Order: sequence, then C-alpha cells, then structure tokens
Amino acid sequence: MVTRVSAAIVPAAGSGQRLVHPAALAADGQRPKALRMLAGRTMVHRCVEQLLHAVDYVVVAAPTAHVEAVRADLSPLGSRVQTVGGGPTRQRSVAAALTALDDALDLVLVHDAARPLVPVDVIRRVLDFLVGGAAAVVPVVDVADSLRHRCGGEAKGPLDRSTVCAVQTPQGFQRAVLERAHAAAADAEATDDATLVERLGYALTLVEGDPRAFKITTPLDLLLAEAVIADQR
Repeated sequence: MVTRVSAAIVPAAGSGQRLVHPAALAADGQRPKALRMLAGRTMVHRCVEQLLHAVDYVVVAAPTAHVEAVRADLSPLGSRVQTVGGGPTRQRSVAAALTALDDALDLVLVHDAARPLVPVDVIRRVLDFLVGGAAAVVPVVDVADSLRHRCGGEAKGPLDRSTVCAVQTPQGFQRAVLERAHAAAADAEATDDATLVERLGYALTLVEGDPRAFKITTPLDLLLAEAVIADQR
C-alpha cells in the first residue's frame, strides 16, 4: 500500500482591516488578522493546532513584516510547522507556501487562517476523499437565508436555496492538480483555490462541512467564535 503524506497550507497574510474588536482595539488594532487574539490564543495558532490533528505538516504563509512573530507564536507546536513569507494576494501566498513543501507531500489542503474552529472530522473527511482518488475536495454547508439575484440596487428574482451552498475550507487537492492550477493562474483573481482548479476542467467533490468552520471577518464573528469556545470548555 502506498503511504500518502499530507500537508496543509494556511494563507495568513491578510490585514483583517474589517476585524476591529472594540474591546481589544488597543492591544490588537495593529496586528495582522492571523495574530489577533481569540480566547487567549492567536487565530493562526488555533487554526494550525486543529490541522495538526489530521495532517502531517503545516506551512503558514505569513505577512512579510510579521514572519518572525508568527513563527514565534507557532513554535510551541513543534517541527511539523513551517512559516514562510506570504504574497500581496491570497493566490501568491498559497503559491509561496507550495514551493516550500517537501517533495514527498502529495496531498495538500488549503485552509483559511480565519476559520480557526474547523472541527477535526471535517479535515479528516476531506483527506479521506483525497486518499480515495478525488482531484479536489470542497466542504460545503447549506444556506439558511433566502437569496436573490442583485443588479445594482435592484432585486432580479429569488435563487433556489436547494441549488446553492456555502463553501468552506479546508479545501483539499492532489498536489499536482493544485500546482498546475497555480501555474496557470498567474495573478488571476479567485476567492478560493477550488475556483482555480475548476478553471482547468477538474471536477470538485463536495463533502459535508460544519457551521463551526465559519470565517471570522467582522467583530460579530469574533464574538461568536469566543462564545463557541466558551461553550466547549
């Protein structure tokens, strides 16, 4: 049996300007998003800690001005974690982390640092489908709100919720597939790596995500994350 070796890439070079927690502004206001505190630990620390329960290695693409700070924050997690400088865009950050991966790593997950509460079973589910041969695996959850098409300030009709879903991370890829997608992307804009892979004609395998894997973007999201952590104690 061939042993598959996995890694997770965490693009964490974003500034997080929309995430200004009033209670923590003095301490955290100038920190990049990945180093914002969440119930006593940084968001990126919590994120990497979860990933290490399922993958063999993690590479974090940090803001170039904060690489050493991120490296120091993650040092207690051991030698399976590497920190590199990220790029000005998400795509360039992922590409930088890809080049840092050891050749033996053939399964690659890409996970947002802003989703620190992702359950381990979601990570393992994505990996299981990759081991089973899927080219690209994407966790999704149902959409609860009613949805409408929008054109400027006008509504153009409802969307059938049964035909749409909310996309989460970690998204998983056969390494060769992800490398091919990033080589072809150059500076093409995309909100996630699955979009880049799909542009090359690969099918995406959808798996069940989890509401706890929500993305922390606003102060309200941060409050919700703190409440979830408090409830788990």
